[in-house]
Amino acid sequence: MLNTTARLVLASASPARRKLLRMAGIEPIVCPSQFDEDAVQVFDPGQLVQVLAEGKARVVVDRLHHDLAFRRSLLGDEHLTHSVVLGCDSVLLVNGEVYGKPDSPAEAIARWQSMRGRVGDLYTGHALIDLASDRWAIEVGTTRVRFAMPTDAQIAAYVATGEPMQCAGCFALEGRGGLFVEGIEGCHMNVIGLSLPLLRTMLSRLGYDVIQFWSSDRPV
Repeated sequence: MLNTTARLVLASASPARRKLLRMAGIEPIVCPSQFDEDAVQVFDPGQLVQVLAEGKARVVVDRLHHDLAFRRSLLGDEHLTHSVVLGCDSVLLVNGEVYGKPDSPAEAIARWQSMRGRVGDLYTGHALIDLASDRWAIEVGTTRVRFAMPTDAQIAAYVATGEPMQCAGCFALEGRGGLFVEGIEGCHMNVIGLSLPLLRTMLSRLGYDVIQFWSSDRPV
């Protein structure tokens, strides 16, 4: 076990991403970025999630570098060593259409009616930035998703739960949405919003061992 502990700042308010990290023994410091996603006009889904993930991470990194009070409130001290910021973003590509979060229940229903019975690709961008050195790593995970054939009544009931309104592609694999997925090809955690295998690889590229981020109060 390495002696040096490290901290991971999650530039996202996603409960699913936080839960994935905690399940892996990492207690993230949550700091939503408030990055303006609407200002990004990129149409390739892989490039889009890279730009969005890096944008989210950069907003938090810049504030931590320039706002001492904020840095102390978030990290507990003013030191940036052994700390990284992780930004993520996901979109779903189905039948040539790129879907993020739906803007309304009506849009969510229409999307589900369009994508049921189809195969889609879920793209998740991961941007990891080391606070002390400003070294960075960016990766995109892609997972193929085969959707079931829910009825109109099932789609309406699912959207009424509110779950798909907070999810790229209008479904949560780890929630009720998993009932309407026939199968996946690739990393299932990537569909939830964060690929732990990719994160481990990216941390290694920046000179970290993932076990440095394990919380001391969690079993390892």
